[in-house]
Amino acid sequence: MVNEVLQWVDGHPPPGPFRRRFWRSPVRGPWLTAVLGSVLLAGLTVMIVTGLLSYAAYGPLLPGNDATPAHGLLGFYLFDWPTGPSWLYRVTQGTHVALGIALVPVVLAKLWSVIPKLFEWPPVRSIAHSLERLTLLMLVGGLLFEFVTGLLNSQLDYLFPFFFYTAHFYGAWVFIGGFVGHVLVKFPVMVRSLRRGPGQSFRRTSVADTRPEPVESELVATAPAPPTASRRGVLGFVGLSSLVLLGTYIGSVLDDPLRRLTLFGPHDRGNGVGANDFPVNKTAATAGVTPAMTGAAWRLELVGPAGTTRLSREDLLALAQHTHYLPIACVEGWSIGKTWTGVRLADLVARAGGRPTDRLFVESMQNGGGFGAVSLSVDQSQAEQSLLALKVEGEDISPDHGFPARTIIPAAPGVHCTKWVKRITVIDGGA
Repeated sequence: MVNEVLQWVDGHPPPGPFRRRFWRSPVRGPWLTAVLGSVLLAGLTVMIVTGLLSYAAYGPLLPGNDATPAHGLLGFYLFDWPTGPSWLYRVTQGTHVALGIALVPVVLAKLWSVIPKLFEWPPVRSIAHSLERLTLLMLVGGLLFEFVTGLLNSQLDYLFPFFFYTAHFYGAWVFIGGFVGHVLVKFPVMVRSLRRGPGQSFRRTSVADTRPEPVESELVATAPAPPTASRRGVLGFVGLSSLVLLGTYIGSVLDDPLRRLTLFGPHDRGNGVGANDFPVNKTAATAGVTPAMTGAAWRLELVGPAGTTRLSREDLLALAQHTHYLPIACVEGWSIGKTWTGVRLADLVARAGGRPTDRLFVESMQNGGGFGAVSLSVDQSQAEQSLLALKVEGEDISPDHGFPARTIIPAAPGVHCTKWVKRITVIDGGA
């Protein structure tokens, strides 16, 4: 009796998208899905790797740096993020965000190509099928969550009621679980579909000659509508859309003049004049840093084994100055290279009575929230290029860019290049 009921349910799907005749595109099929899937397999793998590297770059093993409640086993791969080459984070995070933007049309096209699968009837046929559906839910749900929140973050639009960094981290692992499971199940299917497909002949097939794929698949229309596009046209449209989106953003990870072509770069692209005319995520006013706090009364508190020393900006300018060309690269994907001048952090460690094996804890004057304080590793504290910057391109840094002093750390996320520094504390490297 139970089997008879199950057979009846299987043979009587609800009307609409649960019935195969509802899906009529003659273009949709295993080959097109496999082509789009192969692009995403490569692209999403790069995004996963660069995303995990971004998390490592935040130095979550150092006290106070991990914005996730408890990464536990999810941080199994963490390592001490290097300080060289200085452009490392600029490349990894720029690739992560730019590639994510470029893949949006591919993701949408892939979802369109497999949408009949999402309305399979019955939804679950067996334990094995239920596991496949679970990985599909993790994959699609995790992918959409990561792309939507990531795109909003790249535009500094925090419409969601949670902290981006934490949610994006845990969402990534949900997606990775679904991605790995889906690839294990579907990779052989993808390879077979590519081999059985039209090969290069799809380039010569006109719209009028486009027919459904001659294979049995739930993706192939049983009652195809007249073709309105060829497979070549679909892939060309997706590819062109990706290139257009990439072109509207790629300038934000490059220096002038290409960055002027950017349409979808972060907000507040110009926040100063002359050398200070470059992007900033948080202005002094937004951070609650007032002129009174940065004026003549400001002193840097340098805390270490030798006690507490208070240094004015004039005192800092009187110390040995070093100049380096270093990029600021933010998690939103944008970056820019500038020439910075200031005091080496390693010299400040020594001045505070510290040793070359000590690290630093840097605090900002900005009001709560965000990353107002950061732990720097020993390598970051001692690197030749790590500076407490006082000038940019030979000019005083502006209030919006961290006046009276900010740290610039090679290869570090921009959020760890603390603005409006008020206190630097030397910490035993073994602590």
